[in-house]
Amino acid sequence: MTTLNLVVPCYNEEEVLPETSARLLALLQRLIDAGEVSDESRIIFIDDGSRDKTWSIIAALHASNAHYGGIKLSRNRGHQNALLAGLMTAPGDVLISLDADLQDDIEAIPRMLEQYRLGAEIVCGVRFKRNTDTFFKRFTARNYYKLLRAFGVDILPGHADFRLMSRKTVEALRQFPEVNLFLRGIIPLLGFRMTAVEYERAARFAGESKYPLGKMLTFAFDGITSFSAVPLQWSTRIGALLALGSLCFGAWAAFARLFTDLTVPGWASTVIPMYFLGGVQLLFLGVIGGYISKTYAETKQRPRFIIEQTL
Repeated sequence: MTTLNLVVPCYNEEEVLPETSARLLALLQRLIDAGEVSDESRIIFIDDGSRDKTWSIIAALHASNAHYGGIKLSRNRGHQNALLAGLMTAPGDVLISLDADLQDDIEAIPRMLEQYRLGAEIVCGVRFKRNTDTFFKRFTARNYYKLLRAFGVDILPGHADFRLMSRKTVEALRQFPEVNLFLRGIIPLLGFRMTAVEYERAARFAGESKYPLGKMLTFAFDGITSFSAVPLQWSTRIGALLALGSLCFGAWAAFARLFTDLTVPGWASTVIPMYFLGGVQLLFLGVIGGYISKTYAETKQRPRFIIEQTL
């Protein structure tokens, strides 16, 4: 009998947690009653240093029903680290990670288990409809996945962190000690048999998104720089093209000064290239700085999370 554990990272989710826990427990009990998973299966909430009543709700849920469990991190470490803490700590034959906001369709979980029984070690939930998201979010998400694939990153379009992982794949994930986490890029590197199930993304049940535009941009940049050196290669190529262009412009200016009367006194020919080149230099210094900061973080080898309490 397969033991299933649902891993649910939480950060300030007091508004949605009562509904999320009720729906997940109903689904889990249905799977247990149908004999698809063991009665030892659990729902494990990971409190990522929440500042509201999230942990007290988790503790009350655990006291009310043994199928609820909890992991409290000592401080906020971000969604990816909280998710990793759950995966590295939770027991069970199969782990399924999902967000607490109920945007992931929990009715896809039985289909994930079916694919697992058919031999898949990793089953990814792929969003085929995102009608509840804004046009801007749909457009940027779609093109971000295209950009990652253009950079050579092996990533599944439409997949976030709603996935099933077998115990074998979770143990393989332990061999990736990197601090800069982008799990949806790491998982395909494991190399095990992977498949996908589609689902329709729902609207957030309650509360506010924990990924505003600023965090989304940072996460997107981390995803690119964690798996591809193409931006560094582009900086070299663009720098070479600009240097060549500057030489051509200088040759044209010398020719125009010596042999024509086309030159017009003014500052545009000096100021515009100066600001353009300065902006390009600062842009690629930022790209290089991003890679250096990642190297700095990796060399310190600080723990990715610290667990304060486990229920």
